[in-house]
Amino acid sequence: MAEKAAKIVVLGKFLALVAVVVLLSLVSTGLWQAKPEKSEKSVPLVLGDSMTIGEFGRSNDLPNQVLKEAMQLQGEGDLEKRLDALNLSRDKITARIERARALAAEYESKNWVKIPLKFALWLAFLAIVFILLRRARITPGLRKVLYAGAILVFGVTLGADPGPMGTIKDAIALYGEKRVIFPPRMIALTVFLLLVVAANKFICSWGCQVGTLQDLIFRLNRNDRDTKGILRQVRPPFGWSNAIRTIFFLLFTGAAFAWATDLVEPIDPFKIYKPAVIGIGEGVFLGLILVSSLFVYRPGCQFFCPFGLIGWLLEKVSLYKIAVNYETCIGCRACAKACPSTVMGAILERDRTIPDCFACGTCIEVCPTASIRLAAGKRSRPPEGKFLPGSPGD
Repeated sequence: MAEKAAKIVVLGKFLALVAVVVLLSLVSTGLWQAKPEKSEKSVPLVLGDSMTIGEFGRSNDLPNQVLKEAMQLQGEGDLEKRLDALNLSRDKITARIERARALAAEYESKNWVKIPLKFALWLAFLAIVFILLRRARITPGLRKVLYAGAILVFGVTLGADPGPMGTIKDAIALYGEKRVIFPPRMIALTVFLLLVVAANKFICSWGCQVGTLQDLIFRLNRNDRDTKGILRQVRPPFGWSNAIRTIFFLLFTGAAFAWATDLVEPIDPFKIYKPAVIGIGEGVFLGLILVSSLFVYRPGCQFFCPFGLIGWLLEKVSLYKIAVNYETCIGCRACAKACPSTVMGAILERDRTIPDCFACGTCIEVCPTASIRLAAGKRSRPPEGKFLPGSPGD
């Protein structure tokens, strides 16, 4: 009976968490008066060779800034130049206008107060978590509090955009459709990637509003020591999950460039923080991700996220990463058993392919000899024969 009651409690906490996130996000997006985030759709242009640039702009309701960007105007006097004096074909003019419109729409869709605030809070929050991990101060209870704080601040309060996944997803989709690069997005992507390099996938681990939500859901279904699931949890082989994630990334990129189609947009899980725009497709996919998070560690990150794939590649050169001191390690494998994925087993025995490590700190906490830490430098290799069958802890 006690076991059944514990499982019911897990499901109750899960439903309560999702309900709170959705309801608070509805309130938050209303308070922020969120702007539409999609770029303008292409519309036919009214275009005549005898038109001046100014007449062309007025006929198509184009702001002067769009005209200036598209036609490379130097001053107001250039508006009186005739279109045919530019020696540009109709297709070339249309392409330039579409690119300038897309950039203007991207700038207009962003909240330039919220975004800098969000990055400042991200850096401060991640610095605090980094210090706590370095000092081995992350406990199961504190871990949940930190995840809940990340969800509340970076998701519910400050919204879906920007997010690690969106920087790559939107950059590829926009370039595929309009052949446009949005500079602020590339700056955000660079910051996120530098955070991955600085400390083992840290932005994904502790800052991503969808990643932390999945992680907190997973932890709701764990015992008090955060070492085992209450409802049975599984750890998919990394070869499978990474193959699926890679194939999806290639399909997404191919569709963006070949057909100007964004395959992620209709199933974007970050829309949980914009619940008013969730459609049937988003709702079904989001529900699958959230329910799966009870049983599989961060399924969206492992099977789906484009940034997760790039981050996995870059974490190989992270300055700080989870490492083992084999001089004090007794080979009990408590870290691998408690790890929510297969990564700690791979790190412990230095497998050739090491899966995503989200630096959650579970391994640090459960190690009986304090042999695991978040440390700088290259990981050392275990002594030969340390983990052969029959070794301590086998």
